[in-house]
Amino acid sequence: MFHLRLIVPADRSAAVRDLLLVEPGATHLVVWPGAAVQPTGDVIACDLAREATSAVLADLRALGLEDDGAIALEDLDVMLSRSADEAERKAPGDSADSVVWEEIEEATSEESTLSVTFLAFLTVATMIAACGVLLDNPILIVGAMVVGPEFGPLAGLCVAAVQRKPRLAGRSALALLIGFPVAMAITMAFTALLGAFGLFDREMLERSRPLTEFIFQPDWLSFWVALLAGVAGMLSLTSAKSGALIGVLISVTTVPAAANASVAIRYADYRQAAGSLGQLGLNLVGIVLAGTLTLLLQRGLWSLQAARAKRRPPSPTTGAGKSS
Repeated sequence: MFHLRLIVPADRSAAVRDLLLVEPGATHLVVWPGAAVQPTGDVIACDLAREATSAVLADLRALGLEDDGAIALEDLDVMLSRSADEAERKAPGDSADSVVWEEIEEATSEESTLSVTFLAFLTVATMIAACGVLLDNPILIVGAMVVGPEFGPLAGLCVAAVQRKPRLAGRSALALLIGFPVAMAITMAFTALLGAFGLFDREMLERSRPLTEFIFQPDWLSFWVALLAGVAGMLSLTSAKSGALIGVLISVTTVPAAANASVAIRYADYRQAAGSLGQLGLNLVGIVLAGTLTLLLQRGLWSLQAARAKRRPPSPTTGAGKSS
């Protein structure tokens, strides 16, 4: 469940209170008249079933609380309450299938911003992957995949396409378009530095590398893996399954492909560089395409569930149940 806390202008407090009273997925409703100081107004709080959250937030934003008050949402890990169980039972749909768009937008907005931290993680991941490809070491490749932060901007592009958020799309695209070239340039310098110490050389790149050669040999299987990763990644975000997201990160070869391209360019092996960049492009396109389609399908299915729920007659005891 979620805990919802609102700052509501006094002239809209009754409307918000009534909205939450008749919402079958809301419970533990509390009102503190005049408690808010900045901005001034009433403070209203309740607990919301995940399934009901998006619809309630849309109604609250329609009342102007986003502009004249405040809407805060907090995920509750533990809730021991019979009335909360009743609210989840009465809320339409299944909690595991519900999509809270505001939660996804907030998460992807934070993860898709070009920052020093984002560049640092991407650069470190690419350098680790460079060691992995030259040593033909899949353990280092997997480690680089986990460290790489590139799935955040990719998810941001998917959300921006579905929700029509051009600013999020621009921010996500900027992170990728600047992040990868910067990480690759630093990795080329890193390769030259280790080469000067005798730790890297061209022969390591050109030799047979059976465990990592797939990185610079893209094929249709690579594209299908990227599609599946895009689906799994979006499902993990919308259902808050962080464990599943780790599996997604180690199933795509974005960072290793960028690393192999960097090393290949440094040693003037443009055949491998072209193959690696092709692998990188296949993964980026496949993830964004599949992620966007997954979100569109989820939104469509949830809209159908919400429409069916609205056609159902309300329970005569719903209002009484929510006031306790």
